[in-house]
Amino acid sequence: MAGVGDKVTELMKNPKNIRNIATSAHIDHGKTTFSDNLLAGAGMMSEELAGKALQLDFHADEQERGITIDAANVSMIHHAEGSDYLINLIDTPGHVDFGGDVTRAMRAVDGTIVLCCAVEGIMPQTETVLKQALRERVKPILFINKVDRMIKELKLTPEGMQERFIKIIASVNKLIEDIAPEEYKEKWKVNVQDGSVCFGSAFHNWGLSFPYMKKNNISFKEIIDAYEADTWKELKKKCPLHRVVLNAVITHHPDPITAQNYRIPRIWQGDPESPLGLQLRKCDPKGPLMFVITKIAVDPQAGEIAAGRLFCGTVHKGDAVYLNRAKQHSRVQQIFIYNGAKREIVDDIPCGNIIGIAGLRNVYPGETISVEQCDPFEEIKHLFDPVITKRIEAKKPSDLPKLIEVLIQVTKEDPSIKIEINQETGEHLMSGMGELHLEVIENRIKSEKGVEVSTSPPIVVYRETVMKESGIHEGKSPNKHNKLYFYVSPLSDEIRKGIKSGEIPEGRVKKKDNKLWEGLEKAGMDSQESRKVRDVFNGNLFIDGTRGIVHIGEIMELVLDMFEDVMKKGPIANEPCFGVKVVLDDVKLHEDAIHRGPAQMYPAVRDGIRLAFRDARSLLFEPVQVLEFDAPVEYMGEISKLVSSKRGQLMDVQQEGNHVRVIGKLPVAEMFGLSNDLRSGTEGRGNFFVQDQMFEKLPEELQGKIIKQIRERKGLKAEEE
Repeated sequence: MAGVGDKVTELMKNPKNIRNIATSAHIDHGKTTFSDNLLAGAGMMSEELAGKALQLDFHADEQERGITIDAANVSMIHHAEGSDYLINLIDTPGHVDFGGDVTRAMRAVDGTIVLCCAVEGIMPQTETVLKQALRERVKPILFINKVDRMIKELKLTPEGMQERFIKIIASVNKLIEDIAPEEYKEKWKVNVQDGSVCFGSAFHNWGLSFPYMKKNNISFKEIIDAYEADTWKELKKKCPLHRVVLNAVITHHPDPITAQNYRIPRIWQGDPESPLGLQLRKCDPKGPLMFVITKIAVDPQAGEIAAGRLFCGTVHKGDAVYLNRAKQHSRVQQIFIYNGAKREIVDDIPCGNIIGIAGLRNVYPGETISVEQCDPFEEIKHLFDPVITKRIEAKKPSDLPKLIEVLIQVTKEDPSIKIEINQETGEHLMSGMGELHLEVIENRIKSEKGVEVSTSPPIVVYRETVMKESGIHEGKSPNKHNKLYFYVSPLSDEIRKGIKSGEIPEGRVKKKDNKLWEGLEKAGMDSQESRKVRDVFNGNLFIDGTRGIVHIGEIMELVLDMFEDVMKKGPIANEPCFGVKVVLDDVKLHEDAIHRGPAQMYPAVRDGIRLAFRDARSLLFEPVQVLEFDAPVEYMGEISKLVSSKRGQLMDVQQEGNHVRVIGKLPVAEMFGLSNDLRSGTEGRGNFFVQDQMFEKLPEELQGKIIKQIRERKGLKAEEE
């Protein structure tokens, strides 16, 4: 294996021959089996184990549940057209609760292989992972998996199979056309003729593409004959999966230099035309170090390992580095490359690679590591927000320090889990994407981290917002020397969508921010107002509407601190706010800086915004999920009964053969125990998947009751302050 390790190191220095890719698909469409086969084909694990070893499902719970929960990194060598290529692959999860891992993986790669089951076709998560890829400017190719099931179970004729393939390809291309940025809508569509669509069976280890069939003179009829004559085992020698797919990857996925040229303007906050911007776009190994962490793994020997993509420069063992979000200095102690699924220590690595670094302290996924302070990469935003919270406590008081340590570790390993410590009650609150997500994390805390914990029943996270523009309200500082005047109003749907899609970047505004201004103006804000935006935070905007105030620059950071604080805990029930525009209309300040410090400014800002909020008809919005139910047609009645009993609404019903697909919209608050209810209602034959998530107005008749419940739970006064 030493020879392979040397070869990997050698290829890492030649970016033209590197491909950074991920697999992405709906749950159970065969990604991990597929990745195992690619590894086996590249000589990185034994062929007998491929598809059964689940090399990339490292955690016991992943192998037990048969699903991938964490993204895993591997590197392999592939020989094509007379030269060797280094393929860095990330295997990502398919379950919607672990979508955060997919989003983070997309930051590190330039291309993705979208897997789709030939029998089930395009599913909700296929759409979600494509959205995540295209948002990060990651180019897709398509692999239609489980073709063996079409032949053996569905007994389709070659024409029938062709029809099914055409339907799947058309659906994928329609998604690309809908979601991709303007300039890639046509360019990135997948197509059978050029080989950007492959099909095969990951389980039986064979794959085909049109160019491969032409070159090796193989027809589809041979595949069907092999299954009918039970000689399908020979297919993996005739058309090995890894050769077909990796050839397609090398032809259709870009190398790091090509990809960074168009990805950097999208994912980096700095000026793409600046000297650093140009070095990043060129993927210059002589440029300054720029590394983005996409995952943190904890190794018992090496401690925390930060895996991610090196976009610029060369990293050496012992380098002093700066963490841009944590705002502190650190040092690189060890550098790892992935050789198969194993890690090997090396001394230095140039940019364009996916690598691991040990020794950095206080780092989280999404951190930008550089030599000196610089513009960081865009925050890695997830498509869905955490909507379910549980209280978590150590069973033994003596385990409390260990629990705190473990919870910090958990948020590093999976940043889509939010941990909050309620300072007043000392409770630890853990928020996640869904019931399964929290259940898996809870099990890991018990089994892998060895802390016995107890948790409360799940609680739903609501959002607060306003329905109309308020009047102007005054916030006074405790010393009565400073007065700030605010009003609030709801944001337009276009601006809300722009923030959610990332077209309008979040964060405090630097002096010149063309990307933000363009995004706001595209969403309908006039250019004069867009220049006054000072902060975009959690889907809310802060605008400085003052004119000619001498000391405004000195207090602005304090005002924004408190604006963010109120947006995290709204006035109705201390729930997060969204879709609110807060405008600072006027300010009267004391001449002397000593009289306008944080102790004076914070209460004035908080009171002013809260009063305005109250006046603007504030309401709670609840999280709602669009679910797709899949079951035999005779259970249609049971499913619609289940949806309506949970305050849900039916949106669409499609029958395909003797199966029915029902789309329903349900409030998350009513969804606890849904999987058990569905199992008993359909005798275990129904499934459901999350298609989308949004916040909608909580019905008027429930507003008072829910607000009262939340305030009681949080120990707030029953009456609104």
